[in-house]
Amino acid sequence: MEKEDLKIVNKGLEDEMELSGYRLCRWKLVLVGLGGLCTGGFLFLLLYWMPEWCVKATCTRTTVRDADVALLRSADEFKRWFRARIRIMLAPGKDPYDNLASQTASPQRRYFTLHSTKYFWNDSIQNFEVLKRFFFGLNEIDVKVPSLFKLLIKEVLNPFYIFQLFSVILWCTDEYYYYAMAIVVMSVISIATSLYTIKKQYVMLHDMVAAHSTVRVTVYRGENETEEALSTDLVPGDVIVIPSNGTVMPCDAVLICGTCIVNESMLTGESVPVTKTDLPNPQWDKKGGDGDEIYSTEEHKRHTLFCGTNVIQTRYYTGEMVKAVVVRTGFSTAKGQLIRSILYPKPTDFKLYRDAYLFLLCLVAVASIVFVYSLEPVKEIIVKSLDIITITVPPALPAAMTAGIIYAQRRLKKVGIFSISPQRINICGQLNLVCFDKTGTLTEDGLDMWGIQRAEDGRFHHSEEKADDKSLVTTKFVSCMATCHSLTKIEGQLSGDPLDLKMFEATGWILVEATEEETAHHDRIELTYVKPPNQLLPPPELSELYELSASYMIGIVRQFSFSSALQRMSVVVRQIGERRMDAYLKGAPEVVASLCKKETVPEDFAEVLEDYTKQGFRVIALAHRRLESKLTFHKVQNINRDQIEKNMDFLGLIIMQNKLKTETPGVLEDLRRANIRTVMVTGDNMLTAISVARDCGMIQPQDRVIIADALPPKDGQAAKITWHYADKPSKLSNKPTKLEVSEQYHFAMSGKSFAVITEHFQDLLQKLVLHGTVFARMAPDQKTQLVETLESVDYFVGMCGDGANDCGALKRAHAGISLSELEASVASPFTSTTPSITCVPNLIREGRAALITSFCVFKFMALYSIIQCLSVALLYSIRSNLGDFQFLFIDMAIILLIVFTMSLNSAWKELVARRPPSGLISGPLLFSVLAQILICLGFQIMAFLLIQELDCGTATHLNSLHIVFPKERIMNSVNTTLFFVSSFQYLIVAIIFSKGKPFRHWRVSMVLIVLGNTVVSVFIEVRIDMFGTKCLSWLCCRQKKVPKARYMHLAQELSVDPDWPPKPKSTTEAKLTPHPDDCSYQIEAVS
Repeated sequence: MEKEDLKIVNKGLEDEMELSGYRLCRWKLVLVGLGGLCTGGFLFLLLYWMPEWCVKATCTRTTVRDADVALLRSADEFKRWFRARIRIMLAPGKDPYDNLASQTASPQRRYFTLHSTKYFWNDSIQNFEVLKRFFFGLNEIDVKVPSLFKLLIKEVLNPFYIFQLFSVILWCTDEYYYYAMAIVVMSVISIATSLYTIKKQYVMLHDMVAAHSTVRVTVYRGENETEEALSTDLVPGDVIVIPSNGTVMPCDAVLICGTCIVNESMLTGESVPVTKTDLPNPQWDKKGGDGDEIYSTEEHKRHTLFCGTNVIQTRYYTGEMVKAVVVRTGFSTAKGQLIRSILYPKPTDFKLYRDAYLFLLCLVAVASIVFVYSLEPVKEIIVKSLDIITITVPPALPAAMTAGIIYAQRRLKKVGIFSISPQRINICGQLNLVCFDKTGTLTEDGLDMWGIQRAEDGRFHHSEEKADDKSLVTTKFVSCMATCHSLTKIEGQLSGDPLDLKMFEATGWILVEATEEETAHHDRIELTYVKPPNQLLPPPELSELYELSASYMIGIVRQFSFSSALQRMSVVVRQIGERRMDAYLKGAPEVVASLCKKETVPEDFAEVLEDYTKQGFRVIALAHRRLESKLTFHKVQNINRDQIEKNMDFLGLIIMQNKLKTETPGVLEDLRRANIRTVMVTGDNMLTAISVARDCGMIQPQDRVIIADALPPKDGQAAKITWHYADKPSKLSNKPTKLEVSEQYHFAMSGKSFAVITEHFQDLLQKLVLHGTVFARMAPDQKTQLVETLESVDYFVGMCGDGANDCGALKRAHAGISLSELEASVASPFTSTTPSITCVPNLIREGRAALITSFCVFKFMALYSIIQCLSVALLYSIRSNLGDFQFLFIDMAIILLIVFTMSLNSAWKELVARRPPSGLISGPLLFSVLAQILICLGFQIMAFLLIQELDCGTATHLNSLHIVFPKERIMNSVNTTLFFVSSFQYLIVAIIFSKGKPFRHWRVSMVLIVLGNTVVSVFIEVRIDMFGTKCLSWLCCRQKKVPKARYMHLAQELSVDPDWPPKPKSTTEAKLTPHPDDCSYQIEAVS
């Protein structure tokens, strides 16, 4: 490929691709057509399967600008090829910014469509790109359900079914009609099942998308004018009105006025409703817009309503509607991107699947060599070589390989683990590192209030247990706890973040929200306010103070939502009856302290914080600021949060206890014994995370923790890392000061340090993650970067989180497990309906069992093919073969039953340190298969030679006479012998390859029952042969009965006859009877 003609589309994105241009060539098309006719259509199939070959065989290379066909190759590790036809559409003008009235002609714009995304040619950059600003199309996520005919054609053109068709034709020419018909029936059933499953998935996906894809929306046209329109007609830039009774969002839109309560469980798996506030400073600055910032979906996530999420309720103000600006439509929305990832998933890159094809080719090669040596005529070699290919690749192989995964998926479903990507179950068997979120994953969701520690005049007070004391009602500290949150009422119940909920409940205050009727008579300041309950008010005797306290209500004027990146939130409030407003701030102690006046922060702040965090407490700092009187209500609505969150007065600390889940230590100990590394990735404080890691056993008590504190370049100085222990040396004086190179040390770092190390210390990053155990204050995108870094050093990474801030990491990991109440969350491949990390070892155990099952089944199918190949090769040497019904019996009665019962073994009850192999091409596995091939070959040859000797050389004699039979002789003793021997070999190999402990339960009891049955049966049979008659006679008293047989009766009579046997020298004469026809004789003895 010429570099100058190679373009890059979606550069820097996940779906980055290389693009090259081609133009159709007529003479190449003619040659391909002739080749397809000469090969019976096989060339067409080959080009259908290989897009790269198809384009190069039918087109000539040209510039991308003049191309008719686009050939694209993904830039990821899979290097997939795609072909797209470049089409032409009429555009309004050369430049979308041109005035339409001045344009006389409609120029053409070139584009192509790939994966439901349109790429348009851009002259300015001389490349194709997604022009989201100019060409939108309908706002719909169009999941087209293909017709059964299209699905059938696509399924039938699968290489496996084409191979099956070839096999059936070949078997029919050899007159194996019954076996061919059986394979046809199997293939039809397989195709029908596959079509039903695919069609069902398309219909479910279509119904899920179409349920809310077309709704009527209210579009704001300015000056309080609105217009009803269909959601499909929306384009970015439209201003829509969010109805008060809620709706399902048909697009991505950013709030510019009002507040919404949204359920985003469809996207994140998080069931707690989220409060969305209007975009800060949405209006243009009159001075030129210098203060405006560019909208970013990630940075302004708290202000964005995503497509597919459910708006539960809205809060609006006097004379205003809740309005939002459409920013993305169709497949460009968050929901559209998720649907597209489901429609066009990335292939699962696993060594097992790559090795499977190579292994099959090796088997075909070995079997072909056997046949070349077993035949002499060239024609026979060609025909039988085609036979061996059909024998070597079993028709039940695809079903056999997926059986173990299907059974594992069913077992996982029983324990509450659902999967939207079953192929990843096998990969779970290889996991050797699992990342855990802390809050809600390792620890309980709810936080318990341990106490508070207020600060005044730069000094800490003693810690206090309760915040709802009467003496604290009017303090700024309690006011901050009561107002600085994002709680709201849904159907009369407080709802919101668990931390906010616990903090507010600790104050004992009451939250009041105005009803829809009240909004017409109230200013937006009073829509939400808080007040202390009556029991906390002073007694009526103090009338003046009582009247003051009775009116002590605080209205929330403006709310700056919590940001994971900023690690803080703030509110602007006004006490009822006062003109000046106050700002309250809460967040990470280090962040809050940095925003406060130095004289208000206690000198022992760091020591007190360290003491609490080392005990594993969750610490939150509070701050307050009295705002200037010139800040009016309208100015506050448009002010930037950075202007509010500065020069604060430090108020103190809230200490919350985050208890470990009861099952956490046990699960982590099981993983540690299994040599599976565990890593904590959290947004909490560093020392708190280290304390929790020690408590749960992630870090052993005797292990050292080294904190890497990285600083970015500043004032001309290079970036640097300072290293220090998490514990004071005095507490560890009995431990060695020099660390040996072992697993006895752990690295811990914050998100800021991780960012600096990623940017400036790339060569050190991989060394750090090798022993990195605690990553604190990590932003969501940093969690994804950490997973990618761990995968870059060849770890198989699992990620377990609650699905809220971990979506990127859950998707990027080899196995992402979301702890969600939903059965299937698009946030991760696996979803556990029980919020417990016990799902992790369960998933790994089932993954190991499924992986071992895949290996066992593949080895068995390979040996089955080779055993059958050996039998047929030996029979070919005497001009014989297996019969039609023999092939049928082997495949249907033996192989299918064994394959599907072999996959039924459940996972072993505990994790072990040993992991299953990841690929088929490994020394032990190849040696195992080769050894079994030689053993089976030896015994078949032994049986073959032995039966020829016992058969008096009949087959050899016929062969030496060179008798040409009209068809292969099926009925002979050699055929029968090899058929029985090979049938038992299938059973023996199945038992040998059906591995059990330590990855699967091996049904030893069933084998013992069969062996016991055999031993007992043989023993009883031998004993009956030896003593059966005597015992039966003794039991039935047969000695006194007259025998039934005449000879026995006659012998009994003669035994008591004194004249029998005749005495020597005596004569016996016949006596004539009166009736000649009577055959009786009178016998008399005469001396």
